[in-house]
Amino acid sequence: MGFDKLVFYVFAAVLVFAALRVITCRNPVHAVFYLVLAFLNSAGLWLLLEAEFLAMTLVLVYVGAVMVLFLFVVMMLDINVAEMRAGMRRFAPVGVGIGILLVVEMALIVRSSAFSPEKFGNLVRSPADYSNTKALGSVLYTEHVYAFEIAAVILVLAIIAAIALTLRKRPKTRYQDPARQVSVRREDRVRLVDVPSEKRG
Repeated sequence: MGFDKLVFYVFAAVLVFAALRVITCRNPVHAVFYLVLAFLNSAGLWLLLEAEFLAMTLVLVYVGAVMVLFLFVVMMLDINVAEMRAGMRRFAPVGVGIGILLVVEMALIVRSSAFSPEKFGNLVRSPADYSNTKALGSVLYTEHVYAFEIAAVILVLAIIAAIALTLRKRPKTRYQDPARQVSVRREDRVRLVDVPSEKRG
């Protein structure tokens, strides 16, 4: 076994473990950290495929920005874990069925002729002056430009939904009204009381 295969199996094993912990971890904050670990190992697999731009994008955008946003949202939502576990058994058959369906679909896709070794042939290393960033940009903004725009709209909607979830009203939270603070008058806050002075004998 060569060094490349050894590194691949290490990254793949840790990636599968982290992905399983994301869906089986009881603490949502820990699940987010396991998802960060899964992204880092995915970036390592991209590096093995000589896709340095995709690996750095995965680390900078998803781990550095999106996952931090997920972590803040999870911590601010104040999720009631006990309430979520109460309805877990009721929806467990649906989740198991969807999981089996996804596994069958992935097996059918991987075993199809589109992923056969004859389709790809022998992998050849790219020359030193090859730029995968340029090649990716030429394909992304020509053939797949509509899918790229749709993905951008979906991400904007996800950000708006996350902000809307964090702005829900809590019963014990106090809020300030700047309009009422600016329009306040002295008579509304200060009352002058005339107290007669006492005479001391």
